[in-house]
Amino acid sequence: MSVTDRDNLIGAAFMTLSMAGFALNDTLMKSFSGDLPLMQVIFLRGIFACLFVGALAAATGQLKPKPVGRDTRLLIYRCLGEAGATVFFLTALFNMNLADATAIMQILPLAITMAAAVFLGEAVGIRRTIAAAVGFVGVMIIIRPGGEEFTIYSLFCLTAVIALVFRDLTTRMMSGGLPTLFISLLTAFSAMLTGAIGTLLTGWQPVTLSQVALMAGCACFLLMGYIFGVLCMRRGEVSFTSPFRYSILLWAIFLGWLIFDERPDGWMMLGSAIVVGAGLFTLRREALLKS
Repeated sequence: MSVTDRDNLIGAAFMTLSMAGFALNDTLMKSFSGDLPLMQVIFLRGIFACLFVGALAAATGQLKPKPVGRDTRLLIYRCLGEAGATVFFLTALFNMNLADATAIMQILPLAITMAAAVFLGEAVGIRRTIAAAVGFVGVMIIIRPGGEEFTIYSLFCLTAVIALVFRDLTTRMMSGGLPTLFISLLTAFSAMLTGAIGTLLTGWQPVTLSQVALMAGCACFLLMGYIFGVLCMRRGEVSFTSPFRYSILLWAIFLGWLIFDERPDGWMMLGSAIVVGAGLFTLRREALLKS
């Protein structure tokens, strides 16, 4: 086995672990539904996330940058996008199946591709445009507007996708000199601040030590997702490792069944297969165009 092959396999493993971290974070967050107010959960997780990311940023010397001008505005826009995505996605997650919410979010890479073409002028051919349209059809199959299974929370997931597209587009426009952990810390702080403001409006509910421990676990798994995601990008080829991003759907189906006794139906599985297939096709086309 060549070094490149080994690096790609390690990178794929890192991506799979990254997705496991995000799925475990979502699972723990969902476990609080019905026990604690949403905004309080966002606030408490945000505290731990800021502590963990801040400590890591300080240890690696990534707290020094002072963004000015355009980067300052873009950081504010990114934080707004992250805050909006957090509130809308977790609201949906508290009120629908874990796998369903996760499946809808898999339209994100396709949505970013199309938004980058429209707003940043990136070249996107007819095949990737068709793939994005097919992926959207897959999402419609999952949420089934007008059907008995449809709820407003499916639209909350789609709104979270829009907020994440806005967040990621502003990130692409930032200068390369801003460290990743510095950006991540500000983003975590914005989510924490959103939760704090929401908690002031909705009120505080007493928490137990076990709930605090679970909240710390949420932050740890979230950090795990970010760290292994960065390690993946630095170890393997993007064209090889990116498809493993969709492993989060497998994690969500398994954890939803194990923890919440959720059983995805056939329509959800069909729609997910269409979304993932369209996403894999887009990733393949991007890799071919860059080669």
